[in-house]
Parts: sequence; C-alpha cells; structure tokens
Amino acid sequence: MNLSGLAKKLLNDGAIADDAIRNASDTASKQKIPLVTYLVQNNLVPARTIALAAAEEFGTPLIELDAMSVDAFPKELVAEKLVRKHRALPLFKRGTRLYVAVSDPTNLQALDEIKFNTGLSTEAVIVDEDKLDGAIDRYLENSETGFNDLGDADLDDLDIEAGGEEDRASDVTAEAADDAPIVRFVNKILLDAIKLGASDIHFEPYEKAYRIRLRADGILREVARPPVNLAPKLAARLKVMSQLDISERRVPQDGRIKLKLSKTRAIDFRVNTLPTLFGEKIVLRILDPDSAKLGIDMLGYEEEQKALYMKALEQPQGMILVTGPTGSGKTVSLYTGLNILNTTERNISTAEDPAEINLEGVNQVNVNTKVGLDFGSALRAFLRQDPDIVMVGEIRDLETAEIAVKAAQTGHLVLSTLHTNSAPETLTRLRNMGVPAFNIATSVSLIIAQRLARRLCKNCKKPLDIPHETLISEGFKEEEIGTFTIYGPQGCDKCVNGYKGRVGIYEVVKVTDGISRIIMEEGNAIQIADAARKEGFNDLRTSGLKKVKDGLTSLEEVNRVTTGH
Repeated sequence: MNLSGLAKKLLNDGAIADDAIRNASDTASKQKIPLVTYLVQNNLVPARTIALAAAEEFGTPLIELDAMSVDAFPKELVAEKLVRKHRALPLFKRGTRLYVAVSDPTNLQALDEIKFNTGLSTEAVIVDEDKLDGAIDRYLENSETGFNDLGDADLDDLDIEAGGEEDRASDVTAEAADDAPIVRFVNKILLDAIKLGASDIHFEPYEKAYRIRLRADGILREVARPPVNLAPKLAARLKVMSQLDISERRVPQDGRIKLKLSKTRAIDFRVNTLPTLFGEKIVLRILDPDSAKLGIDMLGYEEEQKALYMKALEQPQGMILVTGPTGSGKTVSLYTGLNILNTTERNISTAEDPAEINLEGVNQVNVNTKVGLDFGSALRAFLRQDPDIVMVGEIRDLETAEIAVKAAQTGHLVLSTLHTNSAPETLTRLRNMGVPAFNIATSVSLIIAQRLARRLCKNCKKPLDIPHETLISEGFKEEEIGTFTIYGPQGCDKCVNGYKGRVGIYEVVKVTDGISRIIMEEGNAIQIADAARKEGFNDLRTSGLKKVKDGLTSLEEVNRVTTGH
C-alpha cells in the first residue's frame, strides 16, 4: 500500500514508524474512522504534531481553539446532525464564506455537505483533534440553552395524568404542565444531567428565586435560575411525568420517570417531592442500570479487600452488610456482588425502596408501605420461595433485622445496607436495635463501610509539596514519607476543577473469631475497631490515605469524606 497525503507527511517527518502508520491506516479504514482520530485516540502521534503536519502539507491555516470563545461562533447556521456526523465546527462567517474547523483537511465531504446545507462557500481551518470534540459539545450546548426547541428525545411515551379537580389552582397547573416551553426546558435539564454524569437533580423554590442544581461527582453546582413565577409550572410538569397527584402539595410524594434515550438505552429517575415554605422542592435521583455492570475491579477495592468480599460471596450462608451515607455507592457495591452471583442455578430475590438498578435474573420487589408490603413482609415471602440469596435494601427496624439474621443462620446468603459511619459501629447498631449479641456474632460474616471521593484528572493533576509535620498530622507514617508523591487538582478542559469521576474508599472487616468474642461479650464499637486494626483490616482513613499515595485522589478530598483520628 502506497502512502499519500498526511500519512506520508507524518512518516517523512519521523513522527511515526513505517509499519505503525501502515497498520493505523488499515485499521482506521476497516473501522471506518478518520486516520487522524485513530492516531490520537491510540496515542500514536500527538494531536498538535498532526495539526502542524496537515497545515504544512495542505497549506491550510491552523488555529488554536482554546483561544476562541464558543459564544462567538455562528449559531444555528449548520444543522446539528452535520456538525456531529463530520465533527466539523463552524467558526466564523465573512460575507458568503464560512470558515469551518476540522482536524482532518482531507474530509472534503464535510465541507461539501455544509456548503450545500448553508448555501455558503466553505473554507477549512485545522484544529487539534483532541480539542475538537469538547468544543463541539460546548457549541451545541450553547446553541440550545433556555427555551429553544431541543429536538432531543422527548418524554412523549409517558402516560400523562392530570390531578383531581379540587380547586382552580390545580386546573391551572395541569394546563401549565403541558406548556411547550416548560416541557422542553425540563427535558433539556434532564438530558444535560445525563450528559454530565450527574447523580441527582435538585429543583429548589425560594421566596425571591428559583434554582436548579446538579450533583456531579458528589458535589452540587448550580446550572440554571429560571424565573421564580415558573416554580408551580415546573413542579407540575415533573409531577405529571412521574404520575404523581398534582393537586396534592401538602405531603411528600414518591414517583419514577423513565426516559428513553434510544431503542436500547433507557434511564430511570427516582422522584421525590417535599413541601417547603415557598413551594415544592423536587429531587430526581438518576438511576443508571449500567452501573451494576462496572465489575468489581472498577469500584476501587484494594486487592486484599476485594479478596475478602469475593470469599464472603462464595459462602453458602451468612450476612454481608454495606454501610455508609446516602449516595456513597452502597447499592452499586451490592449489585456488583449480585451480578457475580447471578447464575441460572441460584434463586436471587431483592426487596428495595425502590429498586434502583434493574438486573435480569434477579427477582426484584419494590417495597410499598401503603399496602403493607414492608421489608419484613417481603423478606418473609422470600423465605417461602426457596431462595439462595436474599438482598434487603435497608435494615431499618428490629423486625427486618431479626428475619435477616434468621435467614443468614438457616443457610441463606443475605446482603443488606445499614446507615452507620464505620464497620465496627454497624455491629453495635444492630445490638441497639435489639438483635441479641449471639445472633450478630453467628450471622454477620463481612461488613463494608464505604465513601466516594472524587478522582483526580489524569491529564492535569500536579505534584504538591506538603510539609513533613503536616503529613504526620494527617496520619501518614514516618517511615513511608518520601516514598510517594502527593498530587492535587489543577483543572483543564477535560475535567471539573481538577477532578473527573470517583473512586471508592473502603473499610472491609471480616468478622473473625476475635471480633465475634468481643460481640458476645457485648463490647463497644471502639473495642471492635481496635480488634479490627490488630487483625490487619484498614479503616476508612487508612484506605483513603492509600488512595492519596497511589495518586488517585487528593488529600483534601480524603479529608472531606473521612475523619482523622
């Protein structure tokens, strides 16, 4: 195969070896992706080197995208479909000439289609491949802010039911809920939240303001401030979508929304309304069904912690408890375990309030207190259905705890969550509920306490110089100081304030004979914690500091989610 154009130029410049560029050309054409994209994605040639080579070879001007404001780009001139399809970004218009940013100047089809679409003559401008996607996303976001027509997947497939005809206000609200701009605005907020990878959306009314916040990577940030007079309309729209009673504004309500992104992918939202002084605060929890399929290696367990969890899952009976605050990833940890156990020869049943992750092969039950289906009664029903593995969403009361303990003692594997701060406290919490110490010692096999810390961005994290005394006070050992580098956040165009994604921090404690003995003697949480440290089980703080030493997260982030002693 004879090389030509850009590939030949890169070879002649010594940017890449002969066999590497030939293999890349073959693979790129088989995968039907541009050669430039393939080279950058696989780190074969830096994006800037390719851009300079292309500019020199084809005599096309090169521009620095970071130096330009997305707000200045011409809006709604080129159809979004074309921008996405060809990865071509309109930069500016001069008379009848449109300058278009591309990373591959040989993509003449893009220029021709945009020329046909706009009726303007097109000129290519070269930009760095790795900066193009981010700029296109920002451009398209900017062009569809506010109440513009989205053109995105609408929520038309939901049954929309208006509330009762109790008073005039409810009638007004029911009409307002179907108001086209409101519908589009709410849809846009939901789609933006999914794109950003948010976990929660908060719609909050105040006396003189209304704000919408997203929780991404565990941190809330404001994304919109619609006029305060829209508060009832937005609340009504969200309640209609989740099939709640729009005429009832005095009591909290729970519901669900299913948003179909494509034929194969749908995302569920758990909706809760809360009456406040100035209207209803509505919080949507985004439930991504793919989170259970991450696999145990992605969650951030240390090797010895992972081994303990896997060994506990292999046991035919016993109880595995996961503990931590709301949003710390307890459900994902449990479902990752269930996914490992989910084979045809096992009967698995779960009771949740509500089921957050859908998993085929697992019999999931939504708890409904209105009809008397609580955790206790669901668990009783499970035990009549010959289960192998039972998962209880949360142990809240003595009844649920007792049934779960009995199930664990009679040859079933029980998985559940509890709201406590650490693994040792979980054992004393069960005792405070009223479970006898003997039953706790003989049923509980493993406790996992967890937190989620933001993960440092790989592209921009920077080494920090922290004084020796500070490191000692934070909990690092004298002998290990100097053997590792501590990194901190910086911030770049690929992350948010220096962080991207999250990493789990875990305290995994196996209930050994020594710990069982302390439980039997009705020892307190401090004694259990001391015994766990002697057995070699790291507490949350130690696990967090290990993540800092590995360069996965920052010291300030570990201080945010764990407490020092």
